[in-house]
Amino acid sequence: MATQIVMDPTGDSRHFFEQNDPERLAEAERRFKKLTGVGFTATTRTIAGDLKVVRTFDPTAKETLFFPRLVGG
Repeated sequence: MATQIVMDPTGDSRHFFEQNDPERLAEAERRFKKLTGVGFTATTRTIAGDLKVVRTFDPTAKETLFFPRLVGG
């Protein structure tokens, strides 16, 4: 089972899906495109446990973490 974790000001929300379920996989890809399209940064974990920024949906990733765009001034 894979997880997409979406960070927000109140904490996070988690979306779980089976990677071998075409319908759930398509839903996860739509969520990826929607979130990155509005400015979220997507990352996956490397084997060493570090985060790596990704620009395209990876159907084999066990965990994808989404950070909202930082606003500063």
